[in-house]
Amino acid sequence: MEALVASYRDDSSDSDSGTSPATPTNSNSQPETTMPLPPPPLSLLTPPDSLGTVDYLQTRQASRVRSFPHVDGNYALHVYIPVLIPLSPKKYLVQFLKKVASVVSGLHAVDVDVPLNILCKDDQKLEQVALGREFHISLGRTVPIRVHQIDSVVAMLRQKLQFQKRYWIDFSKWEVFVNDDDTRTFLSIEIITGGLVEITRQIQVVNEVYKLHNLPEFYKDPRPHISLAWAFGSISDSIKRAVEAETKRSNVGDSLQSRIFTSKFSGIECKIGNKTYKICKFSDEL
Repeated sequence: MEALVASYRDDSSDSDSGTSPATPTNSNSQPETTMPLPPPPLSLLTPPDSLGTVDYLQTRQASRVRSFPHVDGNYALHVYIPVLIPLSPKKYLVQFLKKVASVVSGLHAVDVDVPLNILCKDDQKLEQVALGREFHISLGRTVPIRVHQIDSVVAMLRQKLQFQKRYWIDFSKWEVFVNDDDTRTFLSIEIITGGLVEITRQIQVVNEVYKLHNLPEFYKDPRPHISLAWAFGSISDSIKRAVEAETKRSNVGDSLQSRIFTSKFSGIECKIGNKTYKICKFSDEL
């Protein structure tokens, strides 16, 4: 079963590769005489209790766009804080995403890239697929580096960030961001109180390492956040209107929440290509 599904899904294993999905072919076949194989039965692609759907396999192809051109010998570098959303706020987040997705068409779950209108048909599936994954607070831009820079970048990041105190991160504000080339709009939760000072310091350290390797530094006024959903193009106004309306509705009769959820700082990681490096160790203090 797994082999069958694998043969019909996106053939690209590197999400940063920027390549189009490959079509399975037989190098020994003769195109002019060999008929293509029929598609598998739909029931085989959607087994009971499976989160995968035919819609998911079909829509996954269109979402990956590289923010910089692919060059042989280059690897994508990303420095970030991994974040897992606790169980307790997920029910609220599920309902919030459903309301926004009912007003704004074209929203997708981040990274897995499944359209939210598909996931919203099943609350459990929406929670597991859109909220059950690891999210990232970026500490630097995602940039290309050469292979000979990898060891130096990792060693310097570890030297400067190896000892970090644990702290709490408050995810407090719904916000909408648009990427630099206006090709993607993101529905995000911004950090504006607890953890902001510590994360800002960590961003400054990452900037120092980037600068020493002639890499572009982070935004001048960084706004740490995690992104839950994205849409094609620059549609921040429509998403903001939906977010404001749902925020007001969900707070009717209740005092305004000071935060959406809280998570403990869990370390810093650096992903280069498909390899992930642990950057920091914790001190015993909280």
